[in-house]
Amino acid sequence: MGGSPLRILVVGAGIAGLAVARALRMAGFRPDVTERLPPGEHAETGLYLPGNAARALCRLDLDGPVRPLGHVVHRQRFLDAAGMPLCEVDLDALWSGVGECRALPRTELHRVLLTGAGGAVRHDTEVRTVDLLPRSVGVTFVDGTTAEYDLVVGADGPRSSIRALAALGGPPRPAGQVVYRAVVRDGPPVAEWTALLGQRAGFLVVPIGAGRLHCYADEAGTTAPADPAGRLRELFGGYGGPVPAVLEVLDGVHVGVTEEVELGCWSRGRVLLVGDAAHATAPTLSQGAAMALEDAVVLAESLRAAGNDVEAALAAYESRRRPRTRWVRDRTRDRNRTRDVPPALRDPLLRGRGGRIFGEHYRLLLGPL
Repeated sequence: MGGSPLRILVVGAGIAGLAVARALRMAGFRPDVTERLPPGEHAETGLYLPGNAARALCRLDLDGPVRPLGHVVHRQRFLDAAGMPLCEVDLDALWSGVGECRALPRTELHRVLLTGAGGAVRHDTEVRTVDLLPRSVGVTFVDGTTAEYDLVVGADGPRSSIRALAALGGPPRPAGQVVYRAVVRDGPPVAEWTALLGQRAGFLVVPIGAGRLHCYADEAGTTAPADPAGRLRELFGGYGGPVPAVLEVLDGVHVGVTEEVELGCWSRGRVLLVGDAAHATAPTLSQGAAMALEDAVVLAESLRAAGNDVEAALAAYESRRRPRTRWVRDRTRDRNRTRDVPPALRDPLLRGRGGRIFGEHYRLLLGPL
């Protein structure tokens, strides 16, 4: 396939940006990719990819490189704070015909995407200004160099600089959770996705291969503690199940505050936002990476179908993607409200209908992109 004459800049070389670069190259485009950070600056954390993420990776022809990585997850187990069963979700049945669920280190997925994107990423490169011209976008970089593009794609996360420079929206707003992430070695044997639900707090443990566990915990709040490991032991020290053994070997905890991005429009002129830059939510449904991968597939399809009519492509892209990202946002908020119900009321409900309730949160995502 011959290359398209469209000049495209992708800002951000995380999951969203690299997936967009991969999808565009498969569609015959040759994007430039920039990243403000130096190479290799990625925290050691795990990542859970539901079935729709696997389907998007297949569409990007990256399912082969991902298949040997991490751990295939067949079942979600929900326990109460003491470690007693609440409910289960059969993931193989839920995502049948869509894709398998997998947990793996984030760096391993990033490595696959970086190889798949093709071309060099320009690291340590930050955009200073964007100038929306009638049929293009003028870009000035921090080092003083300039360039002109037919399309600029902002894939630079919830605190997107492109969103601000293009006047598409302000900063993200807090979603009301403090989240803790860590990768644990020599932890307890855990075969499946296992979450313990407490009083406005939860602790998740997922195997990610090679004897490692991805640990994710959250609590209601908007301020990250100075000592995240100490706060985890304080908050979850009385929990049961695998939590005590995890806390014994816990080290290197990354802490942050969840943020939401909700915009009236994802594009202005020929500047488009994708992934968390456009529609970040709390990570409750583990859909951040999945939505970014889906965004990439649909954007490339929209551009290829519209030929050189960039404005038509961006309108078609947003009309396809908004219903799914809105669903994820609304179901995320639904699940967070369920977690905030006092355990004395919530746990009996989950023991009776929890599997159906939690499975229903993904219903729309089972359908085609």
